[in-house]
Amino acid sequence: MSDDASNGFTTDELQTTDVHRVGPTLPVSSELAAGPVEPPASTVEGFIEAFLRELNYGQGVLLSRSTINDQYLALARTVREYLMAGWLETGALRREGDRKIVGYLSAEYLLGRQLGNALLATNLQDIAEEAMRRCGIDIAALRAQEIEPGLGNGGLGRLAACFVDSLATMDVPCIGYGIRYEYGIFRQTFENGRQVEVPDSWLALGSPWEFPHPERQVRVDFGGHTEKWTDDQGRERTRWVPGWNVLGIPYHHMVPGFRNGTVNTLRLWSAKATQAFDLQIFNSGDYATAVRAQTFAENISKVLYPEDSTPQGKELRLQQQYFFVACSLHDFIANTLPKDFDLRQLPERIIFQLNDTHPVIAIPELMRILVDIKGFDWDEAWDITRRCFAYTCHTLLPEALEVWSVELLGRLLPRHLEIIYQINELFLEEVRQAFPGDEMRARRMSIIAEHPERSVRMAYLATIGSAKVNGVAELQSQLLRDKVLPDFSEYEPAKFTNVTNGVTPRRFIYLANRRLSNLITDTIGSEWVTDLDRLRELEPYADDAGFRAEFAAVKQANKERLFRLLSVRDGLELPQHAMLDVLVKRLHEYKRQTLKLLHIVSLYEDVISGTVAIDQVVPRTFIFGAKAAPGYHLAKEIIFLINSVAATINADERVKGVLSVAFPANYNVTLAEKIIPAADLSEQISLAGKEASGTGNMKFALNGALTIGTDDGANVEIRQLVGDDNFFLFGMTEPEVEALHARGYNPAEYYESNDKLQRTINLIASGHFTDGDRALSAQVVDNLVTQDPFMVLADFQSYLDAQARVDAAYRDPERWTRSAILNVARSGFFSSDRSMRDYLDRIWLSSPVE
Repeated sequence: MSDDASNGFTTDELQTTDVHRVGPTLPVSSELAAGPVEPPASTVEGFIEAFLRELNYGQGVLLSRSTINDQYLALARTVREYLMAGWLETGALRREGDRKIVGYLSAEYLLGRQLGNALLATNLQDIAEEAMRRCGIDIAALRAQEIEPGLGNGGLGRLAACFVDSLATMDVPCIGYGIRYEYGIFRQTFENGRQVEVPDSWLALGSPWEFPHPERQVRVDFGGHTEKWTDDQGRERTRWVPGWNVLGIPYHHMVPGFRNGTVNTLRLWSAKATQAFDLQIFNSGDYATAVRAQTFAENISKVLYPEDSTPQGKELRLQQQYFFVACSLHDFIANTLPKDFDLRQLPERIIFQLNDTHPVIAIPELMRILVDIKGFDWDEAWDITRRCFAYTCHTLLPEALEVWSVELLGRLLPRHLEIIYQINELFLEEVRQAFPGDEMRARRMSIIAEHPERSVRMAYLATIGSAKVNGVAELQSQLLRDKVLPDFSEYEPAKFTNVTNGVTPRRFIYLANRRLSNLITDTIGSEWVTDLDRLRELEPYADDAGFRAEFAAVKQANKERLFRLLSVRDGLELPQHAMLDVLVKRLHEYKRQTLKLLHIVSLYEDVISGTVAIDQVVPRTFIFGAKAAPGYHLAKEIIFLINSVAATINADERVKGVLSVAFPANYNVTLAEKIIPAADLSEQISLAGKEASGTGNMKFALNGALTIGTDDGANVEIRQLVGDDNFFLFGMTEPEVEALHARGYNPAEYYESNDKLQRTINLIASGHFTDGDRALSAQVVDNLVTQDPFMVLADFQSYLDAQARVDAAYRDPERWTRSAILNVARSGFFSSDRSMRDYLDRIWLSSPVE
């Protein structure tokens, strides 16, 4: 591939000529906008004029003839117009300046709906609402029309979205790079209680927040072979002769800071065929073959995380990963840097943050650019490369650390495999010099694994090729050093650091929980929105009876809002005044949704067996939210069992109004923004040592939910900050988990020795929740009793004891509300703004623009 695969235009030089749309019942003469205006005036009248112009000349309709989608698109583009000047100016300043840019490489960005965030960033909420009211439009209906972008799955993508929000708010130069997935991961529905995946067609009605720039396309090569050649200076060089290629088309999204005029860029790549259509074949009548190249190429950006239990799925995932990092690196070098830029200074101009292992193939790609295309010698290129990357490891699970077979990587990216071999060979020479005679250490640290098949360990490549490696919570970072990458941390201890995750308060309090944000602002002022440590000023109000009453009223109003939504959205009718007990996160065994399920069934069994009188039970509504990966069979069986238990309990008059279970389908950011502000109890119950950090735990605490959790991930820091009296701790510690593993864990022993556990599991196994069909629950039950890899049964009794403490606390509303307020007041540390300051100080060695 040549280094001039795309032209020299930059975002900042391009002038958009898009026209837009919007409008039900003004006279026709009033519906026609007067014509273009320089940027819209920040008045209701100016907003209406801009809105009608978009509706008339963009959508091509009158207000009285417009659909709700016309109105939404016109409103979105009107708000977008207010951001444009800031975006273009920010881009020009970034391009002309010499400040280090953060290139955030992430396979996911779970952005959520953009309209509300853009209105918040521009401070146009009141103006837009009044403007729509005068046009006879309910702005809430337009907000509901928006489909959130299907660009992420869970915590990884939500974290990336929080980080780019904070960087814009802090005026840190940043370009987020990713993939413009056409369908996202999937939209979850339930049929007879079972998860069914349907396409997430988030682009079906148009996306007004993106700007395509096909003239900035980048060619990406795959396959083929390499060959040696000699350059004019007599040096032996290597060139890659690819077998096929695709084009990457960039789509730009604006990332606005909070009311500071800064608008950074999120650049997402869509795959297109280099030769999409063969007219001769089409004319011969073979229509399918005529467009085969287009179909093949576009598969790369079709779906987030294609199911990879097949060889074809694995290959497609690797294609995706290389595709977006190759596009991003080439685009930055060709289009963002000045044309005469000296690439020896690249580490002073960019730091590429690798968000987990998905973008790690960028390391050999930059080496290929520098050595094969730009003519650098190896040592100089390697020095530049190692200073251009930093790696965030988001997991402690060995199976989550990506490994690619040598056969696949060599077939798809032959030159990159050669570069990886050379990196590994030179690195192992250094290791052998540092630890002479310790050949086993060299084998352990090799990027190339020999068993069970010859493969490339991407986490090792990331660690070797990065200037810094960080975990995402204090405990996880320590375990990363001690257990996941111990040889590497011993070899280069200064390379390892911690940056505890955070969440943006703009979306997850100010936008999602306006009642609470208004109460906070009325009490301590508005500065907390960009300085979350100011929440500490709420502490004295925890002892103020009047403030506690206002806080409790906010929580109850948020519950009622959620229940109204679930009634309309899912047909669920839930009691209004029960404790709201919530477990929402990706469905995985280590997150232990089964432990929560056993607790629910144990409460239910206590009542129907007569062991506990119904009036002794604290009323609870349990809410689950989770998607299971399409190929994760056991996780899907757990979803089915949860839905089966929910259907049975909700239909049983013996517990009506006291125990309720809800599992609304398709949990996403939009639904999270309603559930999290309403929650009383946050379930963070992973097995100690398995959760990297979590960010849901932070969102719940910041919104006034109390946490029941293990000492795992960021739970450790939450408990330390909010205090033991305001956190319900249970379960084994990580050393205790390891000790039990070492002794030999036998879940059957716990089952046989605990009467309540035995009665709970027996009720499930009997078919009580599955219409008498024992086989329908057998897989989940057998897994728990015979294998239980994440020690659900070992922690069961401790969990029940902690839940008894929860009941006791909830019976005292004043005590509970006081603890909830202190959770809010003491959780300011968990702002993504603080996370970004830590990255700037510890890893990126940069600072915000003055």
